[in-house]
Amino acid sequence: MATTYGKNIKLQIYGGSHDEYIGMVLSGIPSGIPIDTDKLMAFMKRRAPGQNAYSTKRREPDIPVFLSGLSDSVTNGEDIHAIIYNTNHRSGDYSSLYDIPRPSHADYTARMKYGTDVDLRGGGHFSGRLTAPMCIAGGICLQILQEKGIFISAHIHSIADITDVSFDAVNVCSADLANLSANEFPTIDVLAGEKMKQKIEEARLDCDSVGGVIECAAIGLPVGLGEHMFDGVESRMSSIIFGIPAAKGIEFGLGFGSSALLGSQNNDGFCTDGKNVRTITNNCGGILGGMTNGMPLVFKVAFKPTPSIAKKQQSISLSRMENVELEIGGRHDPCIVPRAVPVVEAACAVAIVDMLMD
Repeated sequence: MATTYGKNIKLQIYGGSHDEYIGMVLSGIPSGIPIDTDKLMAFMKRRAPGQNAYSTKRREPDIPVFLSGLSDSVTNGEDIHAIIYNTNHRSGDYSSLYDIPRPSHADYTARMKYGTDVDLRGGGHFSGRLTAPMCIAGGICLQILQEKGIFISAHIHSIADITDVSFDAVNVCSADLANLSANEFPTIDVLAGEKMKQKIEEARLDCDSVGGVIECAAIGLPVGLGEHMFDGVESRMSSIIFGIPAAKGIEFGLGFGSSALLGSQNNDGFCTDGKNVRTITNNCGGILGGMTNGMPLVFKVAFKPTPSIAKKQQSISLSRMENVELEIGGRHDPCIVPRAVPVVEAACAVAIVDMLMD
């Protein structure tokens, strides 16, 4: 089972959480582009599980094995095909799910659509595990963009009711973004980050989970990326962002907050230094009419709490058609937000590379 994204480049992701391997095929990348594999591995490590107290205990090295597309770490014009071997899965933890679906998971809908043979081990094809191959493609695209002077980074904007400082949507710079990428727990305000860790630990000890919001920024974009209506930046970015399991909402710039303002408050006035055009504010998040306006592209993504929790929950037995209580075993993140930060960056990079090739 595979899924595909892209208009100019094509990203196909396939496999399941407990398959022998998961993989991705990235088509349409030109030849002759050097890829720093050490840098790619460092990016992949930011998403990898089992590295700290606030992530799942499942340990996977997430080392990509390239089957085609690179020759001596340089793109050769062929499809870039890479796989990641799954080495630490415990399928027995999920044996009951074919009869008793987990609340807020795809277990029920997947079985109704694909039948009893659908793979639900560890979430199968619907698992967040599939964001690992997305990060291979995104890590490559991030390097392509950096060579063009385009930089992307994200931070944890909030977890539960704890909120970080927001990006300065007008003046965010490459140094700000680089500092975040080097931070194991990427927040702008370090104290807010410590409070978030405490909130995650409280949820874990209570056999529960918490969600949060990630804010992402891209700088160095030219004016005019995207199109109006269905091919707008918002549409194409949202399409790949919602390919990230647990993503439940996205807003650009002020987003829903703009609806509470007057037009005179929300409008971004233009200014110039005689050579360049900018906006005084950036409530639009760098997008006008579906096209980039040269200001930083800024958006936020909301993630729901991890649905696999150890607390008893209400479900049903499909075979008996009876209401039952469910206790979920296995290894799960008490909060997926920290590990989702590089995934949002990866998705953003793939979307921008695709739009640059318009």
